[in-house]
Amino acid sequence: MSNPLTPGIAAGRLSADEIAENFADLHAPLDMHEARVAADRCYFCYDAPCVTACPTEIDIPLFIRQIANGQPESAGRTILNQNILGGMCARVCPTEDLCEGACVREAAEGKPVQIGRLQRHATDSVMARQGHPFDRAPATGKRVAVVGAGPAGLACAHRLAMRGHDIVLYDAKDKPGGLNEFGIAAYKSTDDFAAREVDWLCQIGGIELKPGHALGRDITLDGLKAEFDAVFVGVGLGGVNDLDAPGAERDGVQDAVGFIAALRQADDLTKLPVGRNVVVIGGGMTAVDASVQSKLLGAENVTIAYRRGKDRMGASEFEQDLATSKGVRIICNAQPVAIHGNGAAAEIELEYTADDGSGLKGTGETLRLPADQVFKAIGQTLTFEGLALDGRKIAVTGAGRTSVEGVWAGGDCTPGDDLTVVAVAEGRDAAEDIHATLMGVAAPETGAVIGEAARA
Repeated sequence: MSNPLTPGIAAGRLSADEIAENFADLHAPLDMHEARVAADRCYFCYDAPCVTACPTEIDIPLFIRQIANGQPESAGRTILNQNILGGMCARVCPTEDLCEGACVREAAEGKPVQIGRLQRHATDSVMARQGHPFDRAPATGKRVAVVGAGPAGLACAHRLAMRGHDIVLYDAKDKPGGLNEFGIAAYKSTDDFAAREVDWLCQIGGIELKPGHALGRDITLDGLKAEFDAVFVGVGLGGVNDLDAPGAERDGVQDAVGFIAALRQADDLTKLPVGRNVVVIGGGMTAVDASVQSKLLGAENVTIAYRRGKDRMGASEFEQDLATSKGVRIICNAQPVAIHGNGAAAEIELEYTADDGSGLKGTGETLRLPADQVFKAIGQTLTFEGLALDGRKIAVTGAGRTSVEGVWAGGDCTPGDDLTVVAVAEGRDAAEDIHATLMGVAAPETGAVIGEAARA
């Protein structure tokens, strides 16, 4: 069914069977035999470069050795000890740029150990069993507010709850998960995994979820400081940059973040409208996710237009190759100058760019592409005010300490790479610093593992 204002955008371009096939799991899980074979390729390096490349500092050789020895649940606990969202990270991490990119076998053979898939095998094994792998410490009587139930907030809440504190976890949306729930391509997180992971994580106890509570609208920083012993802010980046081009207000022009969120929450993808000719503006992971999923929904022609060179794209080389393998065209060194149409988008005009060393400039040469649907994937912005900024993000020192005493922050709202695994590391480390501050003890080294006594 098409929209009368934008006739090129329609639902039901593909059958339910075609949609199901297109949105199947990107990487099928390994069975026990496959996992042990994959684990046997590891050299179990001393001072392993893969560990250094992991923002959460998982002991990768150890967990792979445990899989090789037929102990996937032990391997899972090794992972979750450092990264409580290790299941999702196994699915969405750019492993080709992190652990697998640093793998010795990648350097020697161009074929790294399948660390991401092995991590999924291990964490799925733990999550499949009854009970939670960690126990809470005795109650401390301290209460901490965690604002934002995305990767940073969830990691922070879990670690603090495990340390014996009581947590109230607020989120602006009607369900927790943040980026994992609303912002990742559906073929990377199938079978409602993000929601199941949150439910599993909260089995630690001591975490009260309060969805539908936005900072600045329903709760305030001053109010939280008065009510709680500490506050952690992990609100992500809620705003979307505007497209500065004539015609950007036309029907059919929308932000890619909203499209991905709608797709992730849709009960029936055959009813989700998509254009016939789709153009995505941007070069990051969001641009790739929006473009690939448009193609999988049945768009005939999908193009990514990025203003800089291919080597400057935020999306990894793997993700770029994934997009092109699905039929997405990538045009680099091209920026939008206008969106044409009679009320609704019909065509986009792009100008080629060049950088002569003094900055990016338009060359004056243009091209036009049919475009009944244009997605903006040109970056997100912080919408929260009240803390000192570092550029356009919340300024932090140490393990997430902000300019306001008693308030910590982490995740995409603070400087650093906007990756799930980075957010988890920042939430975890902030939690340890909060715990040390509240209890008057020395904070552990960054990335320190939890104590054996806290294990189930």
